[in-house]
Amino acid sequence: MTDLAADTLRTLQYTERERFIASHPQSMALASSAQRHYLFGVPLHWMRDWPSPATLFVAQAQGATLTCADGVQHADFCLGDTGAMFGHSPAPLAQAIAEQAARGLTCMLPATNAAAVGELLANTFGLPMWQMALSASDANRFVLRWARAITGRPRLLVFDGCYHGAVDDTLVDMDPVTGATLPRNSVLGQVHNHASFTRVVPFNDLGALEAALKQGDVACLLAEPALTNFGLVPPEAGYWEQALALCRTHGALFVCDETHTISTALGGYARGHGLEPDFMVVGKAVAGGLPCAVYGFTQAVAERMVQAKNAAPEGHSGIGTTLAGNALTLAALQASLEHLHTAENYAHMLDLASVLARGLRERIAAAGHTWTVTRLGARMELQFMPHTPRNAQDVRDQAQSELEALTHLFMLNRGVLLTPFHSMMLVSPATTHDDVTKLLAAFDELLAALKAPRVPQAPVPASRSA
Repeated sequence: MTDLAADTLRTLQYTERERFIASHPQSMALASSAQRHYLFGVPLHWMRDWPSPATLFVAQAQGATLTCADGVQHADFCLGDTGAMFGHSPAPLAQAIAEQAARGLTCMLPATNAAAVGELLANTFGLPMWQMALSASDANRFVLRWARAITGRPRLLVFDGCYHGAVDDTLVDMDPVTGATLPRNSVLGQVHNHASFTRVVPFNDLGALEAALKQGDVACLLAEPALTNFGLVPPEAGYWEQALALCRTHGALFVCDETHTISTALGGYARGHGLEPDFMVVGKAVAGGLPCAVYGFTQAVAERMVQAKNAAPEGHSGIGTTLAGNALTLAALQASLEHLHTAENYAHMLDLASVLARGLRERIAAAGHTWTVTRLGARMELQFMPHTPRNAQDVRDQAQSELEALTHLFMLNRGVLLTPFHSMMLVSPATTHDDVTKLLAAFDELLAALKAPRVPQAPVPASRSA
């Protein structure tokens, strides 16, 4: 990046910060008052990871529209980082939650609709057997225990740049020179050496995958069908067919984490592309945004799980939590599977996503930028690099964090919400053509602002104002 470009980014960032402060006095005030009782001023510290002077506080979220404390309406393309993929508070979901809340919340016993929900899960995702959890992090933890128990193998295999929630075993990185597993420096309070039980390989590298599997100690490959939290990195043509064959050859189970990739097609990436995982994990959006996750598995795997459980001594298995499968969650999950996970909803999402992706690409080309828009169903990523990345290292080598931060804040100031951790956009059944038009108009403004010559102003302060 040239010095002129860096000056332009700094100047625009300063201007946009001042614009946010002037137009969001209520969010600024709430961010300040919340400091008294919340760590970093938010109920979850991730909530401050937005490139704005203060966290945006939400008054209401409905459909694909988010209204902040200052009454500003935003076209929401973040959608709770996929949690609200089907839109905020869809009517069938809100009704089911209200009705069940009046009948009971949790009993540590199955509700009368449990069998019906199991049938819906099987029909939607294509696996016959299921268990429930409260988050994808929990579901992934539980699946790892099952995989190690039924294979008798200790090792987990993941891809560099993977995201599987807060599962300790997966919070690792890969040394780009040696390929060794490294602890992730940003992880707090880490005392275990996960390199002893986790192996990391680059995505889209069949040779590295085979070398990791042939050692014969891998219980499972835990993977998203495409990397989604390190930019968006899709699989190369034919990759998964060959990767699955390698897993089968070397006796490793394939755990498909569809938490983000259910945006691909009805039933997720695996269902849409004919993959046959041993386990599948789905969280966040599966019950419309209510805390819920599920994990499914084949009949053959289920039989091995039963054998492992029956052979173990009595006592806590380390799998499950008391609120998993509670009555409220089952009601929300049933409503979601019946009314949200539908062919009609996906048809709308995919059609409108293609319109948005095409509009972005046309504008990028007209402006002469070497940027890329990578799309996976209703989900897409604006990547400030000349080609779709092949693996996580591609993203590390070419990422432009200052430009990403400016893009988020610039769009936010014009009533368009993108995902804060990277430039992901998600289209929901509630998203309209007007929402897409609003996003593209704001993007036009951004392109014009980046092109226009600027007079340097005061640098942006290093510290946050809230």
